[in-house]
Amino acid sequence: MTAQERYKEWLSACPVDSPVYAELLDIAENEAEIRDRFFQVIAFGTAGLRGIYGAGTNRMNPFTVGRATQGIADYINASGEDVSKGVVLCYDCRYHSDELARLSAEILAANGIRVYLFPDIRPTPELSYAIRALGAVSGINMTASHNPKEYNGYKVYWKDGAQISGTVADGMTAAIEKLGFFSGIKKLPLAQAVKDGIVTVLPDDQTGDTAEDPVLDIDFRYHEYLMTLRQRQDEELDKSVCAVYTPLNGAGAVPVQRILRDNGFENVFIVKEQEEPDPAFTTVGYPNPEDPKAFALSEKLAKKTGAELIIGTDPDSDRMAIEVRGTDGEYHFVNGNQMGAMLIGYMAAAQKAAGKLAGKTAMVKSIVTGDMGAAICRSYGIDVYEALTGFKNICGRIPELEAEGYRVFFAYEESIGCAPDSEVRDKDAIAASLITMEMAAYYKKRGMTLPDALREMYGQFGHFAEGDHNFVLKGEEGKLRIARIMEYFRNRYACGPGCVCPEGCCTPAQETEKAAGIGSLGIGKVIDYKDGYEDIPASNVLRFYLTDGSWFAMRPSGTEPKLKFYFYAKEESTEKAKARVAMIKETALAEADSVE
Repeated sequence: MTAQERYKEWLSACPVDSPVYAELLDIAENEAEIRDRFFQVIAFGTAGLRGIYGAGTNRMNPFTVGRATQGIADYINASGEDVSKGVVLCYDCRYHSDELARLSAEILAANGIRVYLFPDIRPTPELSYAIRALGAVSGINMTASHNPKEYNGYKVYWKDGAQISGTVADGMTAAIEKLGFFSGIKKLPLAQAVKDGIVTVLPDDQTGDTAEDPVLDIDFRYHEYLMTLRQRQDEELDKSVCAVYTPLNGAGAVPVQRILRDNGFENVFIVKEQEEPDPAFTTVGYPNPEDPKAFALSEKLAKKTGAELIIGTDPDSDRMAIEVRGTDGEYHFVNGNQMGAMLIGYMAAAQKAAGKLAGKTAMVKSIVTGDMGAAICRSYGIDVYEALTGFKNICGRIPELEAEGYRVFFAYEESIGCAPDSEVRDKDAIAASLITMEMAAYYKKRGMTLPDALREMYGQFGHFAEGDHNFVLKGEEGKLRIARIMEYFRNRYACGPGCVCPEGCCTPAQETEKAAGIGSLGIGKVIDYKDGYEDIPASNVLRFYLTDGSWFAMRPSGTEPKLKFYFYAKEESTEKAKARVAMIKETALAEADSVE
């Protein structure tokens, strides 16, 4: 079906009193808009849906969300799971997130599935915690995480508290694809569903200190869990450490401030302009703490208060990033690879001292995350496992590792996301904020700053450097160009999964090409994950190991119109490692950019 055909189908079927119908009329003469909105059906991809909010099959709206929810309800009802255990629904501050959560509650209730609905915005990690705490079958969060304000999303979890993957994701996708957008969607009015007891609105206890209900008070239970994550005793910490915190107008303001306060960190200043929820993200534009520009207001307050570090969380509070004050008095961004390695080093040392590393212990990282965290883990006897990018894959490994007798003490990826414990099966910026403050207090007690600590780790484990780049290529043409660039690198250099040349698996021409490498960088090994590799499932990812041990990887984003590159090196000094990364980056990107 063409974009025009899909558009006409929606125009004839959409209720005329819907805002979506008015939007369809507005674009009637705009062929480019029609094509962009209808050239594809929004994919049920990285654990759910994510896209720009608006009218169309390639958009987030009540009809694409309603179809997805009905499909998930059909899957759950056919799965043999006990529907009385329920589905937990959560939402963030995005435009329409609350409406979509209520719509999903109505659809699930109409299908006989119990629902637990949070009363207001909550952080993503609290949803993951709630699923297992309540013994629920599934969970859904209406969030676009760190995407721009035009986006919304629909993130789906299973009973293990992790984002769906594998057979569950495939089954839900198949059930959704059987449905249309305008018929077959059951709904029970929310007020009636609450009255009938099939929808339970959870207690609102974010700022309280006593449980209203020992089971349903998830705010209290999640906070009590966070209190168990302390790594060291008070006498080892200098809690006068000064910090600035920004929730970037998202869901983190209340839980982060509460957990820091209840752990004795009183010298924390919040960016008032970014404290209250704001779906327009007026003060920040792009609400992603991975982008140092998001810290502009925080830096002003930090200089005014003399803060030693700045903590930022994204709108759904699963990602946390920091900036630290350097010797020049300026604030410098700590990237996700560095942040993960620092937390691993701090936590591993603390847990070893407490005798908590005696049993089988594991760390999980993504295949595009750097090697410093892994090096630290191995020095402490912690086994390292890899997973595909995204926490549905990273935390998806936790149940299998636990079945093998492991305790997963840390999981992370380079894009500033980590789970510093295995109870929450997703990135947890609330927990990460607490442990980061404790880490700063510990090093301050030793007369050190966080930059000092990172330099100490480089001296002990090696000088690592990293870099990244995103080709942003929007729309249908951008999607096609991303595919062409991936195929160019795959066809030219990746002659087989895990190929090490020369070993007779390539033609002479391929051997010559790979020996020269990308811009004569010299390729030693290429891993193509398109058909899977070892215990990693299939994915559209290429990983290039160079003859000097440096490496880079490339993959299309699953949630944004981007082709992502990751670059890594280890040298005898940080300066040399950074220079090597810069050379690899320049060479590889020039070749990618040459592909039309």
